[in-house]
Amino acid sequence: MANSSGLNRTGVLSRVTVAAITAALVSTTTAAVAAEAPVAPRAADVAPAAAPAASAAAATAAAATVEHRALQGVSGSALYWYKPTGTGTYEARNYANSTWGSVKAAQQADNDRDGYADDAWILYNDGYLGYAAGESASNEFTTIGGGWNIYNKLVSPGTLGGGAAADLIARDSAGVLWLYLGYDNGKLTTRKRIGGGWGAYNQIAGVGDLSGDGKADIVARDGSGVLWLYKGTGSYTAPFSARTKIGGGWGVYNSLVGVGDLDWDNRSDLLARDSSGKLYRYSGTGSAAAPFKPRALIGTSGWNTYRLMF
Repeated sequence: MANSSGLNRTGVLSRVTVAAITAALVSTTTAAVAAEAPVAPRAADVAPAAAPAASAAAATAAAATVEHRALQGVSGSALYWYKPTGTGTYEARNYANSTWGSVKAAQQADNDRDGYADDAWILYNDGYLGYAAGESASNEFTTIGGGWNIYNKLVSPGTLGGGAAADLIARDSAGVLWLYLGYDNGKLTTRKRIGGGWGAYNQIAGVGDLSGDGKADIVARDGSGVLWLYKGTGSYTAPFSARTKIGGGWGVYNSLVGVGDLDWDNRSDLLARDSSGKLYRYSGTGSAAAPFKPRALIGTSGWNTYRLMF
């Protein structure tokens, strides 16, 4: 997706790759296909200041949409992607390109609101944030701005502030969480402070509604391995309600990834990778009291090859 030297970031997400991912998602059926573990590892500006407005109809439609995503992984400088089978697993991986060596983090988005994530925010090691719009007419890569290396975590759970486009949250080194409301072209409003104390969490994840109320939520894991649910409110002034405990024992995982609806039951799901490289699916229930079903093993080994999964 990116030129690893300098600031020329065009070509980061090629049109061929985006078209293939989108087509694969749209054509996913419920046919059973065995999950594939990764093969041998490879050493692989300025945003508008005003909050985006949205009609009540647009906000309702955005909240009701269940997002589907291909799983993307970066090993060294190489990007790979996995098509979902429609039954909660993935098909064999596909190679995209080897231009990700300078990428620190990435988050997918569905800003054309067709139910399939084909856009991405990309954070580079030098602190620049860019946005690749997969289905735009020009497929241009937009530089959002510099200075983003003050953040150690980026998550896009979907629409948090009541607008139609996906939003972005970012945590700084002091543990303060910030909200950036999004436009459908990937640009962002000036940041809004959500609150402090988020440095207590070593994992923050989530895509879409986990609690069954139509609003995007997130989960956060603390240092003792307890997972917490933060329900979305739909208000950009206070996007999350007080946390509720999901349960302990989540410290066995080294990565949690929100993937939207992986098993195609119209509920958002979560992936978890353990230290041995196994990959598990936690299917969503749509209940805030118990948001996930028991885990299901969908990858037996090799998933630790990826330094980034999104």
